[in-house]
Amino acid sequence: MEKRVALITGAGRGIGAKIALTLAAMNTDIAVVDYGDEASAKETMDALAAAGVAARYYRCDVSDFSATKEVVDRIVKDFGKIDILVNNAGVTADKLIMRMEESDWDRVIDINLKGCFNMIKHVTPYMMRKRFGRIVSISSVVGLMGNAGQANYAASKAGIVGLTKTVAKEFGARNITANAVAPGFVKTAMTDALTDEQKQAMYKMIPLGCLGETEDIANAVKFLVSDDARYITGVVLKVDGGMYI
Repeated sequence: MEKRVALITGAGRGIGAKIALTLAAMNTDIAVVDYGDEASAKETMDALAAAGVAARYYRCDVSDFSATKEVVDRIVKDFGKIDILVNNAGVTADKLIMRMEESDWDRVIDINLKGCFNMIKHVTPYMMRKRFGRIVSISSVVGLMGNAGQANYAASKAGIVGLTKTVAKEFGARNITANAVAPGFVKTAMTDALTDEQKQAMYKMIPLGCLGETEDIANAVKFLVSDDARYITGVVLKVDGGMYI
């Protein structure tokens, strides 16, 4: 298989970093796009270098339309192409609607949803020229079922579902697939800090009775960008232990 280049947003840490390392294991070169400083992503960059692939870090606010175009153009100049786009960057600002400020709403929608649009808008012209592309956006089961205190986050993740299905229809004729992965509860530093009581309440919502791992999400992305998934597009793949059935 021809060596591919993946642009992954929010890849400096967490789920995004695990996705980057998982795709690197497929001999894929990685463009790490993150809004944190390079020092915070150094561990990820070191691991990618150890994996033997080409990797570069690009600091970019995905909610900025002009900045995303500039960074996409730079990545194509540096790597020659972009075959895979993984929209992973996201934030939360959880509050009940009665307490939510307009700025809380705007920030989450701008980064989580508009960020996906910005990247898709600027990457797809390059994919269309090559008549090949794999786009995976990270949604959430919260976007499918809603969640009290997360109106902004749930709306942004639900929007990703509609965006993904539309992109699949608009670009399918150019051999570009678009799919979404909807994680449930994933083990992170945040969930590690929960009390045992809080964790038990969480487990009761999950038929498999445990939290997901970052590699569970990364492996789903790995499948969707692989040739094994060449005939799959417009799909929302839930990786949630059965939380939303």
